[in-house]
Amino acid sequence: MSALPGEINGTDSKRAFGKNIGIREAVFILALIFCLTPFASPPIALAVGLVIALTIGHPYLHLNNKATKILLQASVVGLGFGMNLGKVMQVGKEGIMFTIISIFGTLVLGFIIGKWLSVHKKTSHLIASGTAICGGSAIAAVGPIVNANGQEMSVALGTVFILNSIALFVFPVIGHLLHLTQTQFGFWAGIAIHDTSSVVGAAARYGKAALQTATTVKLARALWIVPVALLTSFFFKNKSTKISIPYFIFLFILASIIRTYIPAVAEISGHIVGAATVGFTVTLFLIGAGLSKNVLKTVGVRPLIQGVILWGIISVSSLFIILRLVH
Repeated sequence: MSALPGEINGTDSKRAFGKNIGIREAVFILALIFCLTPFASPPIALAVGLVIALTIGHPYLHLNNKATKILLQASVVGLGFGMNLGKVMQVGKEGIMFTIISIFGTLVLGFIIGKWLSVHKKTSHLIASGTAICGGSAIAAVGPIVNANGQEMSVALGTVFILNSIALFVFPVIGHLLHLTQTQFGFWAGIAIHDTSSVVGAAARYGKAALQTATTVKLARALWIVPVALLTSFFFKNKSTKISIPYFIFLFILASIIRTYIPAVAEISGHIVGAATVGFTVTLFLIGAGLSKNVLKTVGVRPLIQGVILWGIISVSSLFIILRLVH
């Protein structure tokens, strides 16, 4: 049985690569096309990319970093078209202090836990940002600012998606056991579940009123991508580099303004957000495909432990406060 290109060294490797490049390209392109279909969710795309990386390898690896960065930033901007600033700002005003404390408290707590577990600084911040705001979207926004590589992005996104999958099923069960009202569950889901898609999925299972509350709360928190991204650019500046200003974040704000105040754009905003979601899915595929066995072995389970501890603390503490303040 012939070995894969990644298992051969030297001249033999180049010859094997030359013979198999057509097959590798075809498999890669077919996987990429699959990620453009409705059957591929972001977690599935990341998994498919990892399979590619660990078997045949990425045939266009030299282009991967640039393509990933552009797609990530474009996708974040596209997601801005899904935000109605009027509704979002209203919810934001009602719970402004709780939002500020919970978001920045999560970031600080994430930093402390990451230090304790010796998780790499960038990976730790990405996980904390995703937990604090809106999961994969926040990680996508913050990643380019800290110059996170494929390994760091993949670990953070993978951690968030695993916890999202758990929350999607566990949260409604807990909500019913505690007899949470529709409003209480909506607030809890919007605060404690990472990604908007998982928030919508969990809240929809609980009820229409919970869905409306959860979606609005999550979108209100998503606006905090902007200040967190700007602060990140300052905190991750070192003496030898200039501050990396995340200009695409300002385009995210502009997209939100356009969607809110131009009716014609609001009508097609769903299609734009859909395209942005597909772009994000493809990005995760590319991130996964750019990894290797050695990279994955060096990561370990500590980032996942950090994500679980941080998520557990936020989920319990926010539920405790909601039970006391929200009816």
